[in-house]
Amino acid sequence: MADLIRRTVVLLAFILPCALAQTVNDRIGPIVAALQNKEVEKALDLLRPALREFSGNAQLWAMQGAAYSGEGRTKEAMGSFRNALKISPDYLPALQGLGQLEYDAGTPAAIPLIEHVLRLRPADSTSHAMLAVLEYQQGNCTAAVPHFEKAEVLLDSQTDALHAYATCLVRLKEFDRAAEVFERSVALNPDSARERHLLAAIQVMANKPSLALDTLKPLLQTDNPDAGTLELAATAYEDTKDTTQAVNLLRRAILLEPQNVHLYLDFANVSYTHGSFQVGVDVMNDGISLQPASAALYFVRGVLYVQMAQYEKAEADFARAYELDPSQSLSAAAQGMAAAQENDFDRALGKVQASLARKPNDPLLLYLQADILAERQADPGTPEFQLAMRSARKAVSLQPALGAAHGVLAKLDLESGNYQEAAVECRKALASNPKDQVALYHLILALRKAGEKDEIPDLLKRLAVLRREAAKEESDRYRYRLVESDSTQ
Repeated sequence: MADLIRRTVVLLAFILPCALAQTVNDRIGPIVAALQNKEVEKALDLLRPALREFSGNAQLWAMQGAAYSGEGRTKEAMGSFRNALKISPDYLPALQGLGQLEYDAGTPAAIPLIEHVLRLRPADSTSHAMLAVLEYQQGNCTAAVPHFEKAEVLLDSQTDALHAYATCLVRLKEFDRAAEVFERSVALNPDSARERHLLAAIQVMANKPSLALDTLKPLLQTDNPDAGTLELAATAYEDTKDTTQAVNLLRRAILLEPQNVHLYLDFANVSYTHGSFQVGVDVMNDGISLQPASAALYFVRGVLYVQMAQYEKAEADFARAYELDPSQSLSAAAQGMAAAQENDFDRALGKVQASLARKPNDPLLLYLQADILAERQADPGTPEFQLAMRSARKAVSLQPALGAAHGVLAKLDLESGNYQEAAVECRKALASNPKDQVALYHLILALRKAGEKDEIPDLLKRLAVLRREAAKEESDRYRYRLVESDSTQ
């Protein structure tokens, strides 16, 4: 009898799971058919009793997630997929379903899910493409590019993905590869002026101006090419040493968009390179007459005046530029602090002072306090001005190598009429950072106020070189922004 009981128990142990499995399969078949026929409501009606009976079945939960997703009920779908993954963490349909929903929402939460899918299916091109886009959206191009590479077969029909791939390569300064990727995007949209602009901009960055001109040729041959096309073509022509054509195109572009400061800066760069300083000044005069509040135009005209040895005019232009753009006198750190506070310097100052209450001898915080206070342009002798002065002096005493703090102290000394002291602080700031344009400009002011003018022409030449380098960098950034702005649209 005991043996019979044992045999019965063993037999039931085999039969019951099979019977249970058969019952689940019986449930699953009609649900699958309903989902395949896009009968979502019917699938959900079948799933509810099935899940009450078999709540530990990951497949049923994943199917419910798919059904909810089909109805656009994202929250419920995510909950169902998560329940499936609690039961079976490696269940691929649930990982893919939840990953897709998080991806569609553009959330970083999709990244670990898709990485999990790739651990299970390393060659899944779709998952590589999704992960590439997500990493790109997070600004992590170093991580994104390898996934773009593994998904290239899927990208040839996806303009947005090709744009993201090319943008990442531009950010990594792999311009040749970026151009190759964007050629595929242009092939998808050969009549798109925007696509051709972007490809030409990348080709210019890749030092392939002839290819850029070939890309722009259909646009240049139209009756009325726009200013953007003319500007890119002018840059390419200048890079091929065809300056005459470059100048002609820039003049046409300026006539089309006389308010576009970047076009004037490009013209000034060409004028500077070829020694046509007066021509550059004349064009800058036109720009300033239209945009008298543009600091950039005054800066670049000042650079041209330096080359013409018209130092007083150059000084006047630099002074006007700094007056129009006071943020130029702020350190990058202070500007960053203000930007973090949505350009509210009062809030930025409050944050710095709250930190100083905890760390009163922190030289960086002291110099930031001085920099922000100095920007508020309080009159010498006022409590606010004196606080700025004390903060700057304490910062340099605690950390003598902090060049930016010397620069702030120089500015405050200038405003106090301490011109000799200001010159000393400017030189210390420049010793720390020879490219500190503000410190260099303040040194010129201090020496002029102190009556020591012999050194000023050489300092103006030095400042002009730095300003021209900045203008060149701005032209390069303009092309970067062209690509970047497209990728965020």
